[in-house]
Amino acid sequence: MKLIVNGRPLEAEAGTLAALMSELGYEGNWYATALNSEFVPQAGRMVARLRDGDRIEILTPRQGG
Repeated sequence: MKLIVNGRPLEAEAGTLAALMSELGYEGNWYATALNSEFVPQAGRMVARLRDGDRIEILTPRQGG
């Protein structure tokens, strides 16, 4: 399926947001996620179904000053 992940086109096999994160190697619980501009909490990723053309953002906190 064709997706846009963090602004870049991507071909993926995953059917859910949780599966996509695993497919892309994002492990841990410190990521923030959005599907088509809607926040998806960690508990909702297993049921957040992906469809062709969806836009996903995966963000991690950063330190800075």
